[in-house]
Amino acid sequence: MNNLKFLVFFFLASLFVVTLSAQTKSDKAKLSLNDGTIDNQFEYVIQKSYTYRGNGKIYKNVERHWLYALKAHTLDSLNALRKDLSDTQAVVDTQANEISELKTNLTNTQNNLNKTNKEKNSMALFGLQMSKTIYNLLMWSIIDALFVLLLLFIYKFKNSNSVTRLTKNTLIDIEEEFEEHRRKALEREQIVRRQLQDELNKQKGI
Repeated sequence: MNNLKFLVFFFLASLFVVTLSAQTKSDKAKLSLNDGTIDNQFEYVIQKSYTYRGNGKIYKNVERHWLYALKAHTLDSLNALRKDLSDTQAVVDTQANEISELKTNLTNTQNNLNKTNKEKNSMALFGLQMSKTIYNLLMWSIIDALFVLLLLFIYKFKNSNSVTRLTKNTLIDIEEEFEEHRRKALEREQIVRRQLQDELNKQKGI
């Protein structure tokens, strides 16, 4: 029974080791000096390089053409990154200019809107801008003052008309009295002349 357990354990352990080895070989097979990422290319160089020991240390012997290829690939990657960075910076600058222009347009639009609202909520009187509230208050004050002046004018007109009528009536009465006085004066004058003529006639012995 113990032998059977040992055999099963040994079989499973062997299967695990074989699977792990196959996976490692598969991963190594995927590594390449000319394909994949820079990290994979470095890993390829590290794994493919010759390892030896000396003076208690471990050394890696790397082929020169691998280093040149790795250097070229690294420079290409750096140039590509620089180009991407330059393109990204250009896009960022363009977007920053567009944002700045949009902010300027937004500010101008806001100023125009504020000006429009101010003009809408204000009125011009004698070239002066004032709020609608003050404008309405001023206009109603002017209308009230004109109405009061109209009432005063009507009152004075009626009063003057009454005085004029009274004056005319008084003048008519005075004219009638004057005419009566003149008529009586003429009559008195005629009587006096007649009496005077009679006295003259008496004196002449007529």
